[in-house]
Amino acid sequence: MAKGENCVLIALMNNAKDFAIAQEKQWYRIPIKNAPPIIKEGKAKLLAFYHTQAFEKEKFTVQWFGEIKKVSIVRREELFPDEIANPKSGKEYYKIEFSRLKKLPIPIISLRPRRVLFIPTTEQKFFSAKEINFLFNASKLEDTFWNAMMVKNIYSERQYFVSISNQNFFLDFAVFCKNKSIDIEVDGDPFHMPEQAVRNDKQRNNFLESQGWSVLRFTNQDIEYNLEASIKIVMETANKYGGLQDHRDPESFKYLDGESGQVRLFEEP
Repeated sequence: MAKGENCVLIALMNNAKDFAIAQEKQWYRIPIKNAPPIIKEGKAKLLAFYHTQAFEKEKFTVQWFGEIKKVSIVRREELFPDEIANPKSGKEYYKIEFSRLKKLPIPIISLRPRRVLFIPTTEQKFFSAKEINFLFNASKLEDTFWNAMMVKNIYSERQYFVSISNQNFFLDFAVFCKNKSIDIEVDGDPFHMPEQAVRNDKQRNNFLESQGWSVLRFTNQDIEYNLEASIKIVMETANKYGGLQDHRDPESFKYLDGESGQVRLFEEP
């Protein structure tokens, strides 16, 4: 496996019963139709879990992981032989068997409650990340943009899920501001995008704008050759909308100094 390739899967753990199975029986299930490519292609070496609000002490953290030993396709009735027969009994799952769970020395935290279904990542990122946004490994362009924003103290949420009027979106970067939050999208070369994709993006932009989001889109050209200017646009937009929300204190907002890259307390004019 190439260095830097995704081989760790972080999966949702949303109830105590499934966590007890993971701890005591060392397996986890994923419906076949929902399984990420890292499982279908047999590339996952480690399985870790993101705990939801159902876990009082460990909510919104990644702490537990195990080494994957076997992945097989089974029916629900095989996983739960004591369960009364029902329409789901024949449903097929990937059964992921792993070694006894271990606990990270320092948990990977999510500073903002968020929805996580799957996050594929590398071993290097998994064992070094202290915060969930450092796990994402989908795009080198996104990593470049993320690192540049962090240098300028622009805190954002990566691959952030929002649901509006029964429509679901994953935002490449969500930057939360006082008056209007920002969706930042990192696109490929627009000259090589299919016409339908361009049309879909415009419709998506219009809908999010109508629901109170500001949308900024940057191409690979913007990031590779005009990164500083692109980051400046983000900073100016955050200031325009009342300053950046402090992720540690949602009631506090700060503005960004474009010259020094420092964050200052936001002051009303």
